[in-house]
Amino acid sequence: MLIRSFVLFLFACLIAPAHAAPPSNELVYNLKASIAKIRSVNATGGRSTGTGIVVAENQVATNCHVLVNSVGMDIGAMGETYQPVGLQADWKHDVCILNFKFLPLKPATLGDSEHLQYEQEVFSIGFPGGPPKPLTTWGTIKALYPFEDSVVIRTSASFQMGASGSPLFNANGEVVGISTFKSPGRNAFFYNIPVKWVKSAMQLPVSEFTLNEAPAFWDVALAQKPYWMQIVLPYQSEQWDEVERIVKAWVASTPDDQEAMYYQAITKEHGGDLIGAKKIYQKILKQNPNHSASMINLAAIAKVEASQADFDQYQAQLARLNIDGAELDELLKARSH
Repeated sequence: MLIRSFVLFLFACLIAPAHAAPPSNELVYNLKASIAKIRSVNATGGRSTGTGIVVAENQVATNCHVLVNSVGMDIGAMGETYQPVGLQADWKHDVCILNFKFLPLKPATLGDSEHLQYEQEVFSIGFPGGPPKPLTTWGTIKALYPFEDSVVIRTSASFQMGASGSPLFNANGEVVGISTFKSPGRNAFFYNIPVKWVKSAMQLPVSEFTLNEAPAFWDVALAQKPYWMQIVLPYQSEQWDEVERIVKAWVASTPDDQEAMYYQAITKEHGGDLIGAKKIYQKILKQNPNHSASMINLAAIAKVEASQADFDQYQAQLARLNIDGAELDELLKARSH
């Protein structure tokens, strides 16, 4: 029972969002001029919606999976409707650029996804659930997963169906990613593809509006998915043999990957090796001082070991990341349940 409660606490640490300030109303208002609702119809008459962001004159970026099975689509923005005439598609990375003849919408500013940091504040604007007006969610960056030539961004800014293709902005209102997919289950993780892939897709040749249904990297068979995707459900369901198998393969392939090391430390905690876990968490923090999940787990271990000095140290470090004492106390209470 103690081990189980400790596991549940660790999961709470992994998903708990830090306090993040919402973007200003003025900034959101200005950015909404670049947001479009994508409406699609399939062969049986079914309708679906997604979100797009104007990235250049007459160009709107969205996720390719928003377009799959479509036999007709348009975008709605500022009370008008526009139909695309061409497509630039990177199906593997789930980035599609819709091209228009005349689209009188202001392009957003494209930022940089290559220098993002853990706990950096971000926000997203989109149409989750298909509302008539775009909605805003905000949070912080919780993990950055190296993948091919860039990183996939996990944030605490949640989204749901209809939000696919929503732009992810930094605090300055620059696009740094696109909200794309989430893990299954109640305690979902929310993933965003980097704006670097959007910029690359904008350089592809424009084709006629023919749709390829090749799966994206995140929608392939489980064994073909990145380790950071493979591990989520086994971890949440406490399938520790499977977690350890994935961790072993992950660490062997990329031994300096912070998230691989993080799960390795969790498996050591689960096995009762607190000393080994602490060493790994401390190694992660040397590489990335903003890795809040490692700080929280070290604070938890300090609590168990009755080391007030260590606990105070990690609490101070967390305060620097806007995770205050009240939030930390709430997380620590999970140990007793």
